[in-house]
Amino acid sequence: MTQQVPSTEPELAGVRNFRDVGGLPTVDGRRVRQGVLFRSGHLAHATGEDAAFMTTLGLHTIFDFRNEADQKLEGPDVELPGVRNVNLPLSDPADGAEFWRMVRDGDLDQLRAILSDGKGADRMIASYRTIIRNRTAEHSQVLHALAEDSVPALMHCAAGKDRAGLSIAVTLLALGVEREAIVDDYLKSNAKHRRYKVHRSSSAASAYSPEVMELLSPLFDARAEYLAAAFDTIEETWGCVDAYLEKGLGLTPETRERLRERLLD
Repeated sequence: MTQQVPSTEPELAGVRNFRDVGGLPTVDGRRVRQGVLFRSGHLAHATGEDAAFMTTLGLHTIFDFRNEADQKLEGPDVELPGVRNVNLPLSDPADGAEFWRMVRDGDLDQLRAILSDGKGADRMIASYRTIIRNRTAEHSQVLHALAEDSVPALMHCAAGKDRAGLSIAVTLLALGVEREAIVDDYLKSNAKHRRYKVHRSSSAASAYSPEVMELLSPLFDARAEYLAAAFDTIEETWGCVDAYLEKGLGLTPETRERLRERLLD
């Protein structure tokens, strides 16, 4: 156990960006219940101690938003006894495969070509918009599962920042959590002990030079502008959050109330 983390968080050696989303305030004065909704990066490298800790959480369901390419790269999640694992890929493994190969293998000139002048951030914003518009079935499935029986639940992707971050944000919107609190929780993924480690094929110093890391930073940062783009897409496409939940995700008022009763104090 080597990570230096706040005393209120567990120290996990092989799982990054783990946290309980409990305590966040809703607009009507309630709070997300502690111990019912967790988020993290992938569980493929969880140690025995990590797995033992997660077993104490009483998890019902783990939602893994990684695609097949992610799982091939990182490995499958560790299996926890009695926990249901649901894989709902939120990105196509073929989408941007050449781009991500360049991120891992490209030299400085290649990285400049695909990431400089705001192109990296623009790609992230486009990705967030696409997931909100096109992955309504997956987000609907998550919310309906939580409303029925799937808590306590853990949501994760690779870094626990983008796909899991959006899924947590959508869940918090459905619960009526204050928008500022949703953004604050999302930005916690930037803390040093939570950040996903950048992996490049070469171990040479030049592969991790300051300029390379600066070019890559938009891909590995949690930025408020990314989440704002997701919120804007909801409003542009459906008009408001309530319409998005009802028409986009098929969440009836009754289901939304069941969700709130399961996850809120």
